[in-house]
Formats: sequence, C-alpha cells, structure tokens
Amino acid sequence: MSDNSTIKIAVIGAGFSGLSAANYLAKEGYSVSVYEKHDMCGGRARQYTEAGFKFDMGPTWYWMPDVFERFFADFNKKPSDYYNLLRLNPGYRVYFGQDDYMDISSDLEKIYELFEKEEKGGAQFLKKFLKGAEYNYNAAMEKVVYMPGKSPLELITPATIKRLGQFVKSISAMVRAGVKSERLRQVLEFPVLFLGAKPEDTPAFYCFMNYADMVLGTWYPEGGMFSVVKAFEQLALESGVTIHLKSDVSKIVSESGKVKGVEVNGVLNQADVVVSGADYYHTESLLDEAYRNYSDKYWNKKVFAPSALLFYVGFDKKLKNLEHHALFFDSSFKQHAKSIYDTKTWPDNPLFYASFPSVTDANCSPEGKESAIFLIPISTGIEDTPEIRERYFDEIIQRLEHMTQQSVKDCVILKRSYCVNDFKEDYGAYGGNAYGLSNILTQTAFLKPKLQNKKLANMFYTGQLTVPGPGVPPTIISGKIVSQLVTQYLNVKN
Repeated sequence: MSDNSTIKIAVIGAGFSGLSAANYLAKEGYSVSVYEKHDMCGGRARQYTEAGFKFDMGPTWYWMPDVFERFFADFNKKPSDYYNLLRLNPGYRVYFGQDDYMDISSDLEKIYELFEKEEKGGAQFLKKFLKGAEYNYNAAMEKVVYMPGKSPLELITPATIKRLGQFVKSISAMVRAGVKSERLRQVLEFPVLFLGAKPEDTPAFYCFMNYADMVLGTWYPEGGMFSVVKAFEQLALESGVTIHLKSDVSKIVSESGKVKGVEVNGVLNQADVVVSGADYYHTESLLDEAYRNYSDKYWNKKVFAPSALLFYVGFDKKLKNLEHHALFFDSSFKQHAKSIYDTKTWPDNPLFYASFPSVTDANCSPEGKESAIFLIPISTGIEDTPEIRERYFDEIIQRLEHMTQQSVKDCVILKRSYCVNDFKEDYGAYGGNAYGLSNILTQTAFLKPKLQNKKLANMFYTGQLTVPGPGVPPTIISGKIVSQLVTQYLNVKN
C-alpha cells in the first residue's frame, strides 16, 4: 500500500468548497495545505463583528440539511458534533405591502391552507407540484449533482429520463400554468433565485428547490452560517490539514506541462496537485496565459448570477413586526430581473431581502439591540459608488419602516456596506459576481467550466463557478467531486 502522506496538495481558498475538498483529500491520507487570503476561513461566508454585533457576510440561509448531514457522515460525524440547528417557524416572511404578508410555515399543512385561502385549488396544485419536486430532489441528490460535469450522459439516469422534458420547460411556465395568484407565483418562483437565474430561464427540473424550501425547511445554525464554517475548519484541523491564513496566492507556478506549486509572499510552496476554490476566473489569472482553460472572450459570453449590494446594520433597539428572514416583494419581480439580466442597470424600486439573526439568536447583538443584513440583487459589472449605495440604503429603510409600521432610521448605530467593488477586491470575483454562473439550460451540468485543467493535468478547480453550481450545499458537493477526480488522477499517475 502506497504512503499518500508524501503527496502534497495545495488548496487555494478556505471557503466551503476549498474546505470540503481539503477534508476529503486529507481523509485519503494526502498532505493537504490550505492557503487563504483573509485572516479567517469562510471566503464569501466570512463573519463581520463590531461593537457586539455579529453578521454573516455572505450566505444566511441553511437549506438542504441532508447535504450537510451527508458531508459529516462521510467522516463518521454529525452536524450536531459541531453546531446546534434550529428549524425556523416561519421559515421566512414575504411582504407584499404594508401589513400585507405571507408567512411560510414549517408546518406543510399550514402552507397548503395558505395557498387554498389565497386561491381556490391552490392546495391541490401545491401538493402535486411538491410531489414532483420531491421526485426531482431525490433524483438530483442520488446522482446528478454529484457528477463531475464531463458528459451530457450524466443527466441520463432511470429517474431523470422520466423528466427530460423538464430540462427544456421553465419553472415559470410550470408555476404559471398552475396558479393565477401573482403572490403565489412569486412564492413558488423565489427559491430558484438561489440558482442565480430568472424563473423563465431556469429548467423546470430545478423545482426541487421548492421541496428543499417547503418540505425540508429553513434552519438556523446557532451562531450563524459562520459556525458551519468553523465546523468545516475544525474537522480539517482534526484531519491533519494545515491552514495558512493571510496567505494570498500570487501565482500558480507551472513547468513542463505540470503545476509545481503556489507562490505566497514570494515563496514557492511546492505541491504535486493544486486545487483552487477561489473564483475560477481569478484562479486562471494566476496561471500563465497558455495554460488557462478559458479566455476572456469565454467569460464575457457567460450569463452570471446576480451580484449584490449588502448592508450590515446594527439598531439600538429591538424591532417589531419581523421574522428572522424576510423577503420584500412589494415591487415588480419582472422589472427587477430585467435590470439584472437584460439592461444591466441599477433597479428602480428593487426587491430586497433582510435577515434579522438576533430575532432568533441573542448572541448576534448586544442586549436590547438588533442586528440586520439587507441584500439587493444587482447585475454584475455594474457601477458601484458610495453615493449609489447610500441612496439605496435610504430607500430600503423607508420601505422597511412603511411595511413594518415603525421608525428605524434614527436607530441605526452601525452600518457597513458591501458591493461589486468589494467582491472584486476581496475575492477577485469576475464582474464582482456574488453567486457564480446562472443555472440556465446552456450553463448546467456538463456545460459549466470544467473541474480539471485541460493542459495541466494536476490543476483542479472547485466552487460555485463549476459543477454543481451556486449556493452553499452545491459548493460543498463540488469539493467532494473534485477530491474524487484528484484521487483518480493520482492513482493513475502512481
């Protein structure tokens, strides 16, 4: 039996995909070193703390708990070994106007009642819709999303072959054929925003996100999503992974058709394999141009998921009429989507999302105060100035006040914004993207950027810009897939 500990693997980036890959590779016995630019792990899921307030800087939704359970089970662990999960009830609130909202309960029967109250026959449609969504979810989780994206045949399984028509029909078409209420349509179309595409451009097969939403539920890990990052980090350290923080990789060094290692602070750290969980485009910029998988022309033609304007806000009082997660759909969904994908301009009267973690977790804010995270989806590559940020902050605060019937602007004691320029600066994100590529038909599965470099056999990629796609669960899965490809490569090589 060969000694894998002599094989050195360098992982760029300590986000979810990088830490996932590092854990799986360490399990195989390889000597794994992670190089992270920032002073903490997490990548886009880092934590910001100030004046007793705690904020998840990126993901705030814990969906698809089975993916996390499967990850930890691969190491004979459970999520509860590292963090405590609470199921939120309601999972989230959707505002349509002042004192006009829907709560999406953790009780499925109550959701059926909500749909029936809104539209006669709504419950019957939802039951049928979710039954199909469950089928798709199981089909996807069993095989499809764990595939390496090498061939269109990966989409052909006994389960998916019955659903092939759903890869050319859109979620929007499916939903709009079933319900007339625009409010119900928005509730059903909302989950695909996690896939980074318009509902009318997202294959109907992805309705499995509705199963994740309404059946599997919305959860909260105590301490926020950063507690999950810390769990991945702790597991990695327990497995013998070495994590180097404040270690920005400036170059991926190659020679004679092979990667030799990564350069950090002017020093070459030799490696037999390099796996990058950093932004795919940024990773390629670290390679000599001749060894890049894709040109600028390729990236320019891609349809990117939205970027985001984020605000991390501390209020000096507890707010009322709120739930942990809130969606503000008091304006046109269609017009907002058009500004992101078609005109690529700042939206008028945008939809926005807000998270108030201190509603659930007292440790997220000082006593008697409230922490809040606001997010406006926007186009990538858009102009980003302090003046624009301030204008949109004022607008969403006014709408928050109107819809929750309270005064809050004068209670802001902490505010930090984060937008396109920050995504570029902190992550080298192409166009300042926040969520990778849109999961439209022409960018799904085997049509995504490849996990392995075509010219450097020992160079690999993982994360939201490759398979299976954007979102925390898919990036965790991406780390597992790439670790399997690395192991296959090394087994053949040796």
